[in-house]
Amino acid sequence: MEFPEDFNQLELLNTHGHLIPRGASSLWTGSRDESEDGEEEEEGPHSEGWYLEKEENLKDKPTELMLWAAENNRLSTLHGLLTSDPSLVHCCDEDGYTPLHRAAYSGHVDVVSTLLAAGSKVNPRTIDGWTPLHSACRWSRVTVATLLLQHGAQLNAQTNGGITPLHLAASHASSLKTDSAHTLELLLSQRHLKPNLCSSSGETASEVARRSGPHHFLFEMVEDCVNVVPMS
Repeated sequence: MEFPEDFNQLELLNTHGHLIPRGASSLWTGSRDESEDGEEEEEGPHSEGWYLEKEENLKDKPTELMLWAAENNRLSTLHGLLTSDPSLVHCCDEDGYTPLHRAAYSGHVDVVSTLLAAGSKVNPRTIDGWTPLHSACRWSRVTVATLLLQHGAQLNAQTNGGITPLHLAASHASSLKTDSAHTLELLLSQRHLKPNLCSSSGETASEVARRSGPHHFLFEMVEDCVNVVPMS
């Protein structure tokens, strides 16, 4: 997919974030996932019967069931599917989201660990160029992001729009939620980070953070130190 030079993917995320694949259907609607004031709603807990019914409905669609199980933290179902067909760890939906992507943006650490142990690639790309680390950082899943980095996730990976995980963490650290700040801090503490990478719109993550929220000061971690000792 080609993007114009002035394309700003972060602006699109802010205005159309409700269309990011995040469920059994990649085009989830704002009416289902957002409240009237635009804030994302946390879906209420479901009964075990509800999950069993979903699994029964998908039992003849192993790819869909695999993706659904990864997203919904159904670890026993995941193990059963992988035992029957280990290749399912590499399946994906029409947008290129793998079980690892699904588990990453949902914050399911045990599922992520299981998928990696089963041979999942740690850096698969969606059609828009998102890796699981992008997904984890977009939703401030700091524990998942830590695990992915430990398994070789590409810290400086850029999407088709030039967005890095750091851009996403900076853009979505606009709230005072602890995990948002911790995700940003995690990335900034990585020794191989390239904090000055620009998106297709020409912005660095630091510039995004400066206009997005209260955590821009964290970028002092990667600023070049100034030598204040007088030269003799």
